[in-house]
Amino acid sequence: MDLKQFIRDVPDFPKPGILFKDITPLLRDGAALRESVRQLAERLRATPVDVVAGIESRGFLFAATLAIELGVGLVPLRKPNKLPYTKLRESYSLEYGTDSLEMHQDAVNPGERVALVDDLLATGGTMGAAMRLVERAGGRVAACLFVIELSVLHGREKLVGVPVEALIRY
Repeated sequence: MDLKQFIRDVPDFPKPGILFKDITPLLRDGAALRESVRQLAERLRATPVDVVAGIESRGFLFAATLAIELGVGLVPLRKPNKLPYTKLRESYSLEYGTDSLEMHQDAVNPGERVALVDDLLATGGTMGAAMRLVERAGGRVAACLFVIELSVLHGREKLVGVPVEALIRY
């Protein structure tokens, strides 16, 4: 199945000059959603993982379904001040400022192999922060998985030392 047909281009969102890649048509189609999870799981078949971590918010959708498919647990990586327990925080740069991700300090055990999942790889800043969170907790990043990669932004180059997989590349 060609998953690209389920991605909608939305011009000038969230600001003028940005061409947003909208995954909601893919989420809406049961067969396409199932196929995207199947393909993500297939990319991990040769890579043992103990847990899947998803990045807020669209990354949660794929990470949760992937964790179920693989029979492993799920770790949410959240925007600041959304988690109730003791947290680790990592900040990262955006085109228009900075942001942060947080994770419970005990969400990843030392030595655990973690597959990180997000819907889109652009500049690599968000995923880089996610990798640092896992490593600070003592975990090992086994792979970084995305539904979409915007290759022109070279985000993959910032994710050094781990397999990086994307189902759709633009």
